[in-house]
Amino acid sequence: MIPRTLFDSDMELFRDTVRKFLSNEATPRHESWEAQKFVDRDFWLQAGEQGMLCPQLPEQYGGFGVDFRYNCIVDEEIGRAGLSGLTGFLMHSNIVCEYILHYGNEQQKQKYLPQMVSGEAIGALAMSEPGAGSDVKSIKTTAVDQGDHYLVNGSKTFITNGYCSDIIVVAVKTDPTEGKRGVSLIIVEAGMAGFEKGQKLNKAGSHACDTAELFFQDVKVPKENLLGEEGKGFYYLMNDLAQERLAVAVSGQAVAESILEQTIEYVQERKAFGKEVASFQNTRFKIAEMDTELSVARVYLDRCIELHLQKQLCGTEAAKLKLHITDLQCKVLDECVQLHGGYGYMWEYPVTRAWADSRAQRIYAGSNEIMKEIISREIFSR
Repeated sequence: MIPRTLFDSDMELFRDTVRKFLSNEATPRHESWEAQKFVDRDFWLQAGEQGMLCPQLPEQYGGFGVDFRYNCIVDEEIGRAGLSGLTGFLMHSNIVCEYILHYGNEQQKQKYLPQMVSGEAIGALAMSEPGAGSDVKSIKTTAVDQGDHYLVNGSKTFITNGYCSDIIVVAVKTDPTEGKRGVSLIIVEAGMAGFEKGQKLNKAGSHACDTAELFFQDVKVPKENLLGEEGKGFYYLMNDLAQERLAVAVSGQAVAESILEQTIEYVQERKAFGKEVASFQNTRFKIAEMDTELSVARVYLDRCIELHLQKQLCGTEAAKLKLHITDLQCKVLDECVQLHGGYGYMWEYPVTRAWADSRAQRIYAGSNEIMKEIISREIFSR
């Protein structure tokens, strides 16, 4: 196995702390979170105390001022442990807080970021709509200028952390006559009059991950909650998508590697026709293929992380990474289910949950069809 050189000794100590914390505090509760379809708020506070939320933020906003590798460690350990309910951490730490950090004014940063680091406030990003999907420039939610405030009307769907959210970065049309130049970002806070959270969506997998619909009916949002400049929202979203897609790939790789390890153990213990399943050539060849493909993907992923740390990871390369790893993740998990036989279809087995949980990876953060479009546009513009 090619050794990883991405993380130093301090980072590996942080990894050990995160792994132990998740094993002791999250794994025993995950089944109850699946039943209620969200992660308890007290766990967010515990995670904040452990430094697991938004560690990359500057110290002046409550973070540790470390680089994105610490976020990667948290995402990897969540994936390795099969804690799909904590996917909301990825949205909170890698995406929502980044929009506020990059485009917010000092007052907004001081107001929201320390609460996100501590876990007191849960962040969500509200882009997707029933009729727009990945097409941000076609959203229908509007924010009409009323002088000292905006009047927001519309709805959002498939919103990660939506049900428990306190701080929601919402993509709106401040100028409905324009396409992408009419999109802006505003911060809506839980409890604002006219803002309602819909039902927790009943998904095929990731049952513990809070996903909900959001509704806005004449919500008065103060002008000071505009994030950045009017009409720049589309560009802000595009600028930060590379990190989101990188984070999705980090999680996907960790899940696939963990399930393959568990499957290797399983086929050495399970017997069929009087022999270990691992003794059959088909099993050994399938394992060899998956291990090889994941080893290659790991090197590519780590290189992309390095480029991101150097601010050199372009959107096209991030799209390639997200496309490749999420496709591979689903391929590996499907093969691992097959190698488990009938038990691979039983919910109590980690491989089954991971298989169901992972399917959405090819859809969110931009569907893999969108990734192909991005990649092909760059190829044919050369």
